[in-house]
Amino acid sequence: MPIHEACTSTDVRPRPTVRLPDRGPFRFPAPYDTTGIRLTNEQDMGGVDALWPTGYAYWQAINAHAGQPELYVFLGIDRTRGGAGPSLYHVDKQTLAVTPMGPLFPADHPLSWATGEGWYWSATDPAILYVSDDEHLYRYDVWTHALTVVVDITACQWMGKFALRQWHTARTGTVHSATLKAVTDAAWPAIGTLVHREAAPQPSRFIPKRGDLDESQVDASGEWLLIKENLDAADGEDNRILRVADGTERVLMDREGAAGHSDNGFGYMVAADNWNDLPYAWRVWMFDAAAEPQGRVVYHSPTWEVELNHVSHCNARRGAPEGQWIFGSGATRTVGPRANELVAFPLDGSLRVTVFAPTLVDLDAAGGGSDDYAKMPKANVDPSGEFLLWTSNHGSARLDAFLVQVPRL
Repeated sequence: MPIHEACTSTDVRPRPTVRLPDRGPFRFPAPYDTTGIRLTNEQDMGGVDALWPTGYAYWQAINAHAGQPELYVFLGIDRTRGGAGPSLYHVDKQTLAVTPMGPLFPADHPLSWATGEGWYWSATDPAILYVSDDEHLYRYDVWTHALTVVVDITACQWMGKFALRQWHTARTGTVHSATLKAVTDAAWPAIGTLVHREAAPQPSRFIPKRGDLDESQVDASGEWLLIKENLDAADGEDNRILRVADGTERVLMDREGAAGHSDNGFGYMVAADNWNDLPYAWRVWMFDAAAEPQGRVVYHSPTWEVELNHVSHCNARRGAPEGQWIFGSGATRTVGPRANELVAFPLDGSLRVTVFAPTLVDLDAAGGGSDDYAKMPKANVDPSGEFLLWTSNHGSARLDAFLVQVPRL
């Protein structure tokens, strides 16, 4: 069984020794007592450190496998470092056996060179993966290999050279958002947000930036858009929250609790608040200013020495935050409570936390390169909340990908 404790718990668990298989299921030792699954090994990477991190935790890397006997995981494997390109992995949900399915695209396809960052599965269709290049968002059927254009901005390039990055798609699969960048120089400055509604008479709408723009995210319902930009050139990132249907806008300033790292549910976000008096607090904000809860603290660290870096809410269900759980992960050199562990916590304000497994990340090991950020696990939950995916160097010279089975919460 996993570990259940209060957010305020100062218990420190030593890094365990875990005997890893070449591939497939294994057991995390006490006190975790959960089942892990190793997806990748040295052979998959051509013997080098070719696995890309899973990207941000809000890009769903496990397919919508509810009711299916298997699940699929998409991983970015770098061709420039000797890998095969973005690849697919099959996991039998009964035996937990792992089968590498190989690259998604043939070697002569331009997308075979992509990192896969910003690609994500449909939240409802087990076969559909959203993939992108600078000018397109596509639906890719991993079973039939059909590639269908969803958004195409090539016709707009007469206005100047642009690129679309950081795509997000609502659970309906019909509302999408992306950050629009001007390809004017090496900086590629973000100039605004594109919102695309497939069923609308005029499907694409451009929202220009008002400050230093970081990124934009449509929520799970497709009714709200979160834009992260520094509006007043002070403090840090502020939030513009827009109702997609009519553009009605609300602003949440950084000092008031605006999101840096965050993930969205249906009509709300769970966001890191770097101004809170509690250590590394995470809060729930409803996008509708008239709805509650507004600013409820749902997690915090017991000490300022250990931070939860990312959260994943790909398991969000339609409805209020109460009764829902979100997953988190982090990596640090500090010895402290919940350091280098995979956790989940409810959004009801009870400040409970469940710990599933160690991340096995060693920030001083070579795997993942010289950048600490690339070595962070960025754990990513599937739509059913049954499996959690992350990347880890497990103290070695390479990143590998792992799953942990999530016991019933």
